[in-house]
Amino acid sequence: MMRIAAAVLAAASLALAAAAGAQQARPARVAAPVIKIEKGEACVAPADEMRRNHMKMLLHQRDRTMRQGLREPRHSLKGCVECHASRDTGSVLGKEGFCSSCHEYAAVKIDCFQCHTPLRQAPAAARRP
Repeated sequence: MMRIAAAVLAAASLALAAAAGAQQARPARVAAPVIKIEKGEACVAPADEMRRNHMKMLLHQRDRTMRQGLREPRHSLKGCVECHASRDTGSVLGKEGFCSSCHEYAAVKIDCFQCHTPLRQAPAAARRP
């Protein structure tokens, strides 16, 4: 009886070790994000803080701008794009775009650029007297 229990225990240990090794050897399913700061020395906050809180900063800036009329460049979307846009494309979107690569990696939809695009801004500018 003891031999059977020892054999079962040994087989279970080997199976767990093999499963753990297989998980470590498995390649990543999603490409890691491309993090580039094209211009400037450093971001407005440390990288860890930006990863966790950039949306809160952008929303706070949006509220201050839209509701109070205060335009501060520190946490503005325009400021982010100026530093992080690709020198080749001039955009933070696309396959290796700064915003797109992280948002794709995290499976989060980017909704900033539904409104903030040159295509949407050009007709509004043309209508001004």
